[in-house]
Amino acid sequence: MTEPHEDGMPEDLTGPERAVWRAFRIGRTCDLTEGIAERDDPFGSREWGEERSVRADVVALLLLDGPQARSGRVAALKLRGVRITGVLNLAGGTIGPYVELNGCRFDGEVELPEAHFGTLRMVACAIPRLEAARLHTTGDLHLPRCRVRRGIRLTDAQIGTDLLINQIQVWPDRRGRAITADGMVVAQDLQAELIETHGELSLRGAKVGVSLSLRGSVLRGAQQRRALNAPQLTVERSLYLNAAWVYEESGNTTGTPPYGVTPAQGARRKPVECHGGVRLDDGRFGDAVDLHYARFLLSGARREEVSLRRIATPELRFNGERPEEGRVVLNGARIVTLIDLSTSWPGPGGLAMGGFVYENLVPYGHFPLARRLEWVAAATPEYAPEPYERLATVLRNSGEDADAREVLLAKQRRRRETLPVAGKLWGYVQDWTVAYGYRPGRAALWMAVLWAAGTVAFSRYHPVALKGAEAPAWNGPLYALDLLLPVINLGQDGYWRLEGGWQWAAAALILIGWILATTVAAGATRLLRRG
Repeated sequence: MTEPHEDGMPEDLTGPERAVWRAFRIGRTCDLTEGIAERDDPFGSREWGEERSVRADVVALLLLDGPQARSGRVAALKLRGVRITGVLNLAGGTIGPYVELNGCRFDGEVELPEAHFGTLRMVACAIPRLEAARLHTTGDLHLPRCRVRRGIRLTDAQIGTDLLINQIQVWPDRRGRAITADGMVVAQDLQAELIETHGELSLRGAKVGVSLSLRGSVLRGAQQRRALNAPQLTVERSLYLNAAWVYEESGNTTGTPPYGVTPAQGARRKPVECHGGVRLDDGRFGDAVDLHYARFLLSGARREEVSLRRIATPELRFNGERPEEGRVVLNGARIVTLIDLSTSWPGPGGLAMGGFVYENLVPYGHFPLARRLEWVAAATPEYAPEPYERLATVLRNSGEDADAREVLLAKQRRRRETLPVAGKLWGYVQDWTVAYGYRPGRAALWMAVLWAAGTVAFSRYHPVALKGAEAPAWNGPLYALDLLLPVINLGQDGYWRLEGGWQWAAAALILIGWILATTVAAGATRLLRRG
């Protein structure tokens, strides 16, 4: 560029560039739109000519070393409907003026690595690629409704307040990532509602000071990458991977009401969709992880997962659609309250929850105990006692003692399947008699039935006394009871000589009595051990 005039404007500026320069000095919006929607659409196929073109070097000059504002005005770069030619390179620069670009079109990449801004707003802009690693802003970074063809890089960026990228559309870079924001820190909210990515959204080690919302978004993995890859993500409040309410009553506009506000008539619910794996391993979430109405479209052939390994959060809301393929993994996760829907969990082989710790269960809708046992069985293709014991503990702590006993009984029955033949036979005996001690009333019932049978039988039989006059008076009911009760001596057993089949009957009562006593003792031991 040639030497500038006294007011700082270079001599070789074009007409549109002069208009931008003058608008910058007074903080006014430079609007180069034509007023016709088809011609002003930055994403349309219609070319924008020289009358709407501004060189990227001129924009960089204004932002890095622009003229002083006119007296009583604040300098700011506000553009609408402008085509910016060339590569906008502000790497490492400190940009003091406020920047707001609406409906603009960039011919080249926007390069902002290690740049420092106050607030940067690019709304509904067409951008080939945004390179902004280690970007610092003291205020907001807004990119709503933009379309970025070759990905966004925000690695280790520091956003002073909010990051707003609602309704953005991003295609992948050469590595299959649409948005790379590993290590990024957002001081307040990260709003990414109704976005559409055609590559991996990577948030590894990112930190969000308030909440992260992906309501109604469509995340698609590319080149066999995950749809969302966010291990060690920290969100001080809540992660929303749930549905959004969308309004279409005024053309193509959409919107999302504030959280907790009842949607107006004519709105439809748009669920979040993840076409590919989701990884939130080792994440920390201060309030909740909300997966209400979430849809996980996984590939079993690629072994894709919704991986929640070792996450920690006070509340997990797992009440979306059931994944038809892939797995849901909760190994090592620590949850205070699990809110879930019976139809949301995958079937056998699709769920893993070794070491999964939760303290409260709040079913979303009807969730009978039989389905809850199927939930545990789906997570344990091979027998493992821990999920059963955790479920029983939670039920018992909530006052559901009968359900807790049913869970522990189911655990013993699963364990029986792993035992050798002798152990299985003994297990069946314990199950049929007293249900492994978890239904002690069965022992009393068996005892009563056998005592009644023994009473009827021995009342018709008068055996010979072994010691003559020393023998007590024969009492058939008391003798039957003495045989059934091990250890306890009621003064009948040992004084009479039985012959023939009566010996076998007495031996059967003694054996059954010992079996009942052993199973009851085993059940009592398990109850005491649980206590």
